[in-house]
Amino acid sequence: MPRWLPAVIVAGAAVIVLIMLYRWSKKQEKKNNEAQEKMDAVKQSVTLLIIDKKMMKLRDTDLPKEMEKELPFIFRRRKFPIVKAKVGPRIMTMITDKEIYALIPLKKEVKATISGLYITSVKGIRGPLAKPEKKKESKLSMLFKKGRGEA
Repeated sequence: MPRWLPAVIVAGAAVIVLIMLYRWSKKQEKKNNEAQEKMDAVKQSVTLLIIDKKMMKLRDTDLPKEMEKELPFIFRRRKFPIVKAKVGPRIMTMITDKEIYALIPLKKEVKATISGLYITSVKGIRGPLAKPEKKKESKLSMLFKKGRGEA
């Protein structure tokens, strides 16, 4: 057996894997675009009174059980940013992004853009929302920066 044959086989397998990853990423991108279009079609602006916010597993919330069934297996044990808010006379449980979750103040009214049970953006009604404080850097990350000459 020639010495170059295993290298050709490995290179061929790597090319096939890269092609498959490229096609999969294109399919995922198309799904994300379709989902974003659907969310934009049904979004509405409402006033919310934020009651509580927590990082919780979906099965521990009072969200519809269909949401948990539709969730991919990988995400079933993951904690999601959950917000309890009063929308008009109703108290609702909603999901949000981690970036938006950090901006949401407790026990205050905000003007939010929602799409179903998903909060897509928030704005303060009485003035701007306070930016969350950045966490203090750990000593380990400071050592890495020092080693790279960034400090």
